[in-house]
Amino acid sequence: MSQVQNDEVRQHVRNRYKQIAIESIPSASCCSSSEPATSCCSTPDEVSSKLGYTNEELNVVPSGANLGLGCGNPQAIASLKLGEVVLDLGSGAGFDVFLASKQVGEMGKVYGVDMTPEMISRARQNAQKHGYENVEFRLGEIEHLPILNDSIDVIISNCVINLSPDKQQVFNEAYRVLKPGGRLAISDVVMTSELPVELKSDLNSLAGCVSGASTIDEVLVFLQRSGFRSIVVEPKDDSREFIKDWVPGANVDNYIQSAIIKAIK
Repeated sequence: MSQVQNDEVRQHVRNRYKQIAIESIPSASCCSSSEPATSCCSTPDEVSSKLGYTNEELNVVPSGANLGLGCGNPQAIASLKLGEVVLDLGSGAGFDVFLASKQVGEMGKVYGVDMTPEMISRARQNAQKHGYENVEFRLGEIEHLPILNDSIDVIISNCVINLSPDKQQVFNEAYRVLKPGGRLAISDVVMTSELPVELKSDLNSLAGCVSGASTIDEVLVFLQRSGFRSIVVEPKDDSREFIKDWVPGANVDNYIQSAIIKAIK
């Protein structure tokens, strides 16, 4: 894919999440179609419950931080500790950043990077309004992180890397900013069967976290080339239950699953 094509993909994705950020009622999942939620759709909290978030996690974050986006719960696999420095790739309105801030405490720090100005603005407003002093939201692309080398203990992300047109560069950047011994704890989608042509070529399908998914073998190769070790890519069969609703009538659960992705620098 050429640089021009990459930019077209990023702009399409950015426009999609700009719309979600400014809607009073967000889309029912990351993923799903490009249409806004309707009365027949689940609420963000209902969606996040299906993804593995607890009621406590849903109740502790500021109002409007949870947009019902994602395909899993990276908090459940990150094993965050007091004092750690955490980076959330594609942080959106700040949901996972605010949760991580509670776990790392006052001596820790959580950065959120997102390429959509409207998402960053929404997250910063919530952080200021609710007194989160150990979080910082930065505008930027996950392929070109505005983060120093060897400065992060843990990288989390929730259904975002599949949206990138240059996934190898994303993992290269993740490796660069992690401290030696630092770890990845990511929820994302992987392709388990070849997508139909009509889905694979559709930008709305890509922005909906479907057609941009890589195979498990491709993810393993990306991570290995970046230098990671102790790599785990674990598909979650039960994710088909919510993925099947992302593109009504397209049976996308036959082609993609949510997966836990873990690795060490």
